[in-house]
Amino acid sequence: MAATTTIPAPATEQRGASVIVNVIDVLRCFTVENPLLGVTEIAAQVGLHKSSISRILATLEQERIVARDEATRKYALGLGLIAIAGPLLANLDVRRTSFPFLEQLAAQTGETAVLTIWDGAESVSVEQIPSIHLVKHTSVMGSRYNTALSASVQVFLAHEQPARAAALLEAGSVVLPTDTASARAAYLKRLEMVRRDGFAANHGETSSEEVGVAAPIFDHRGAVVACAMIAAPYYRVSKEQLAELGTACVKTARKISTRLGASAA
Repeated sequence: MAATTTIPAPATEQRGASVIVNVIDVLRCFTVENPLLGVTEIAAQVGLHKSSISRILATLEQERIVARDEATRKYALGLGLIAIAGPLLANLDVRRTSFPFLEQLAAQTGETAVLTIWDGAESVSVEQIPSIHLVKHTSVMGSRYNTALSASVQVFLAHEQPARAAALLEAGSVVLPTDTASARAAYLKRLEMVRRDGFAANHGETSSEEVGVAAPIFDHRGAVVACAMIAAPYYRVSKEQLAELGTACVKTARKISTRLGASAA
């Protein structure tokens, strides 16, 4: 039997992986109990030479991931981390803030209340309060939607730059049932109405059994960070009732936006 030869990974690949692990280990040294650390302390925790720790910290300081305290010459986590974690923190904040208002929305309408966020080309469900009815519309947490006629997708695209929305449609990243230039143009006009009305509706357009109504949630910058949505069985919602659900959705979205620091206007 021929001997099996194990081919080692290229040295550069191994080195790259180890450097990343070392950087992560260094960052993990900073805790609530020990927010300020010196090179010697970090080297002892990580098990690396002080010169290696100094090089890592110098790079992290350059990127503002850590900051050096001039008085003690020790290091602390820097503001650059906020820029990296910002999108995640915003999403976690909006989810936590939205929960009681979604509960109220579900109780008020009797239908499923959903919170979704935008992932660049898809709407993603991150929270859900199911309807009290036996027949209801719910989705698995983390469900993704890229269908243009979905209520939440309409809301997010309505607050994108028009050129960006058009590009997503043309690329097929957001799917229109009829993908023609005239259909895309008509859809972009529909997005203008969504911005004007303050909510979007999907009355059986993506599924003959489902209705969706959604409204945008804004943060302190005036940016849309999430969407409050109502999902219901088609047979239970007439076209006349869409406006009522839309109003309820808008009111809930505004309450959440206010809690996130959005302007009342």
